[in-house]
Amino acid sequence: MVRISSTQPRKQRKARYNAKLHQLGKFLNAPLSSELREKYGRRSFRIVEGDTVKVTRGDFKGDEGIIDGVNLEKGTVLVHGVTSTKVDGTEVPRPVYASNVQIVKLNLNDKIRQERLEAKK
Repeated sequence: MVRISSTQPRKQRKARYNAKLHQLGKFLNAPLSSELREKYGRRSFRIVEGDTVKVTRGDFKGDEGIIDGVNLEKGTVLVHGVTSTKVDGTEVPRPVYASNVQIVKLNLNDKIRQERLEAKK
């Protein structure tokens, strides 16, 4: 069965808003660095905790850190070192959209993830 997809922005937003939990993981792909791109022969990969990333957009552009957490519902990640200061002086983690980071080093502790990465070669 052929799946018909619309190009209308309102329908794209609606599809993302109404997406089921198992589909939300697909929105958490981030581009790989040029070295990883050459090594694995793919352009982007799913972000998981433990990956080292570099922020490419926003106020924290250029900052590098390890992924501390992933939020499927919002499509954001928490990068170690990317924090905002509250009025009372406490530091709070600042979520970053997955598309605004670049994977510099992959966490390959998961064998299934490693196989999935090698399968594309």
